Amino acid sequence: MAVKLKEISKKKPLFTGGHRLCAGCGAAVIARQVMSMVQEPVVVANGTGCLEVTTSIYPFSSWNVSWIHSAFPNTASTIAGVESAWRALRDFGQLEENYRFIAFAGDGGTYDIGLQALSGAVERGHRFLYICYNNQAYMNTGYQRSGATPRSGWSSTTPVGAEHKGKPGRSKDMTAIMAAHKIPYAAQASPGFWNDLMLKVERALQVDGPSFINIIQPCIPGWSIPPRDSMKLAKLAVDTCYWPLYEITDGRQCTLNYHPKQKLPLTEFLSPQNRFKHLLRDENRSLLDQLQAEVDADWEELTARCAGSLR
Repeated sequence: MAVKLKEISKKKPLFTGGHRLCAGCGAAVIARQVMSMVQEPVVVANGTGCLEVTTSIYPFSSWNVSWIHSAFPNTASTIAGVESAWRALRDFGQLEENYRFIAFAGDGGTYDIGLQALSGAVERGHRFLYICYNNQAYMNTGYQRSGATPRSGWSSTTPVGAEHKGKPGRSKDMTAIMAAHKIPYAAQASPGFWNDLMLKVERALQVDGPSFINIIQPCIPGWSIPPRDSMKLAKLAVDTCYWPLYEITDGRQCTLNYHPKQKLPLTEFLSPQNRFKHLLRDENRSLLDQLQAEVDADWEELTARCAGSLR
């Protein structure tokens, strides 16, 4: 199955240019790809973060849809409330249109500050798609570590020096956390694999209940990469198996969406990023080896779980 680009190109864009995101920012690519797959009327909730502050500076907006800003902690609560209002209006015969509901939030507003609201909303069974654009730190406020920051990654609150070598612990497996709620659909995606990402959005919008897509998002200043390399890094994250592409339905059925023909060493993904440059020094070889071993073990576990399922 493939995305029908000719049909999409004829649609009015629901997310437009003219925003103030960094040149090459992965969040803009993600928003464009996600919104291109929306067919029905839609309401978008956008949590505080890079995507929100750069696309809604009064009196301008990059959103050609009904859009509502939420604070850091309550993006899921906001979209759940809107979905509940729509159901009530529909049941009373005051609204006939079949709406869709999408929430966008960064990893800080998903893994950490917004986790309680998100968990509650999906446990209640509200029908919405939650998109986490995951740049692996609080990039909007100065590159502080989040629950998504990788082990040994530099951030302004996990610096690199004589005593500390970046973040000491692993990142949360947020996709697995959401799948553990037994929701109809949970997945990982990358904007570098646009066809896979957009098809996952289409599937997620069709399920009757909550859905979640965790999307790796290269950050130009936070990862210290040139704007032209944004999608290159989005692809390398997948080809090194650092960020596998897979989906889980009903918390049980795991499908692997992409198996690299040649699994690249993790250094291919890490070395272009300034936040990992200390791992390339000889004295930190053990940290690099540990990170590679964790990626290898996670990949082996995932392929075993998804054995026989490749779409």
